[in-house]
Amino acid sequence: MASESHPEVIVYTTPTCPDCWALKAWLKSEGIAFDERDLSYPKIMAEAKARTGVRVAPITLVGETVFYGTFQSQKPGLTMALGLSSTA
Repeated sequence: MASESHPEVIVYTTPTCPDCWALKAWLKSEGIAFDERDLSYPKIMAEAKARTGVRVAPITLVGETVFYGTFQSQKPGLTMALGLSSTA
């Protein structure tokens, strides 16, 4: 169930991306519902590029805020954007 305490979360991933796996596992552990979109599909890659300007995995959208790069580089901003405690 989606929580009403944070905006919609969309995660653009690829099946072979270790950072994608880590990001999804962390979101699940925090109870954050998200919509996963597979960048392996050209239509999804084009959508991600149009929305975010990048085509690298993982890309995370929290509302209109875009995070990309390694999971560790995204985590501090995601923690804040999602209103989570800063415990790592």
